[in-house]
Amino acid sequence: MTIRVLLVDDHAILRAGLRRVLDAEEDIEVVAEAESAERAIFEALQARPDVAVMDVVMPGKSGIEATPKLRETVPETRILVLSMQDDPRYVRAAFEAGASGYVLKEAADTEVVEAVRTVARGDRYVHPALGARLVAAEVEERKRAEADPLSDREREVLRLLALGHTNQEIAKLLYISVRTAETHRAHIMRKLGFTSRAELVRHALDQGLIEGDPAT
Repeated sequence: MTIRVLLVDDHAILRAGLRRVLDAEEDIEVVAEAESAERAIFEALQARPDVAVMDVVMPGKSGIEATPKLRETVPETRILVLSMQDDPRYVRAAFEAGASGYVLKEAADTEVVEAVRTVARGDRYVHPALGARLVAAEVEERKRAEADPLSDREREVLRLLALGHTNQEIAKLLYISVRTAETHRAHIMRKLGFTSRAELVRHALDQGLIEGDPAT
């Protein structure tokens, strides 16, 4: 079965190069091209490709931003993100948006071909080295979460509590309701297993959220 491909990139030269590489394969055919994420939706509806090779950085919406809409509009089309970004955060964002693969623009021609075939058969693809970095980043995030399970907002509330502010004062400082401030405090106490303000103060000091001798 021939794999039908849609190329989405705002650089015509890059699209032409990819077309030559993919069309040279007996089992792959480029059936449409688009220069923007918005145009990609239209072309995908018309061509019904098996795989959309989508650039990340384009005028208007990025490829990652456009992925959920494309997946919703043409569910049978799998998306292979093509990017210059080797940051694991971009890889994670792409997969969370609904992409099936992530390949770097600097990748060898054979890797692009392999990636297209992999996502077309329903599997995920990411370059091994990049995948290893993604796993390492996720492990590090889990370690940080285990060491400090609080959200950014909860850490801010913790800091203010440790400094001696009341729930009412925290609500005013953070532009939230008193009830929300109370909820944050309850969550903090539960997550950290604390029962007193003194424990909150010690934890805030250990985390570097406050300095000196806060009110207790």
